[in-house]
Amino acid sequence: MTRRHILEPSMRRLISVFLLTAVCAAGAIPASAASFDCRKARTADEKAICANRDLNDQDVRMDQLYGITRHLVPMGGRGAIMDDQRAWLQARKQCGANQACLKRSYDGRIRQLNTVMDRVYSQGPF
Repeated sequence: MTRRHILEPSMRRLISVFLLTAVCAAGAIPASAASFDCRKARTADEKAICANRDLNDQDVRMDQLYGITRHLVPMGGRGAIMDDQRAWLQARKQCGANQACLKRSYDGRIRQLNTVMDRVYSQGPF
C-alpha cells in the first residue's frame, strides 16, 4: 500500500471536520456574508448579496471552500488560487445588483473550487 492510500482516509476525515466546523460557524452568523461585512457593503454587488439570503448563502459556501482550499493546496498552488479569487471578485463586481448574474458567478466559482478540492482528495497536498 502506498503512503497516499494510508493518508487518504485520515485526510478525508480532516477535511470533513473542517467543512462541518465551517458550516456550523456559518449558521451562527446569519446577518452578514462570509467574505465581507455587510454593514460596510458599498458596491451594488455587495449590497445585493447582503439583501438576498440565497446569494448570502452562496457567499458563505464560496468563502468556506476558498479558505479551506487555500490552506490545503501545496505552497505553489496558493498564489494561483488567490489570483483566481481576486479575478473572480472583479468579475462578480461587473454583475452589479443583477441577482441572476451574481448567482451564475457564484455557481461558477464554487464549481472551480470544488474541482480543486477534488484534486486535493485524489492527489493530496503531501
